[in-house]
Amino acid sequence: MGDSPHPAPAPALNPQRAVLDACVLYPTVLREILQGAAQEGLYRPVFSDRILREWVLATAKLGAEAPAIAAAEAAGLRAAFPRGLVAERADIEARLLLPDPNDRHVLATAIASGADAIVTFNAQDFPGHVLAAEGLRRRDPDGFLWELQSRHPEAMARVVEAVRARAEAISGQPVALKALLKRARLYRLAKALEAA
Repeated sequence: MGDSPHPAPAPALNPQRAVLDACVLYPTVLREILQGAAQEGLYRPVFSDRILREWVLATAKLGAEAPAIAAAEAAGLRAAFPRGLVAERADIEARLLLPDPNDRHVLATAIASGADAIVTFNAQDFPGHVLAAEGLRRRDPDGFLWELQSRHPEAMARVVEAVRARAEAISGQPVALKALLKRARLYRLAKALEAA
């Protein structure tokens, strides 16, 4: 009695560690799905204060109140995943070469944390050969979440449904899952969930 009809699966013994770039934290739906998957134990999120600051600053274009809201959400992310916060490493950053020098801190965070991947939309800023030399891969968010869904379909279905329900509660109108995911540029994940 009192048991959940869908108990959460035991997290993987050694879940992969993935640095979340600021660009994947900015869109609310994507961020909430990534955070939900991490709360299910499907991967371990990694970030730095600088990555979180970049996300918060980027929200300024949404209006005067947006950075304060994002700052509170960033504080929530820190509190939910205290082991995910990695100190900035200027020594590592100084030796790195990337097309955009402003992205070196993201790669330095990945190296310092022993991460397996960087989840980002910015393919050209993180060349595969540079990441491979550091034992890392770049993952686009759709492919990353699609892979988690293929390995943990029940957990991912719970996560995505919770995000859809929250969006519906906020809007006060029905929110179609497929449309929500497509707006978040999660096309493969949408197809996989539709087929499930």
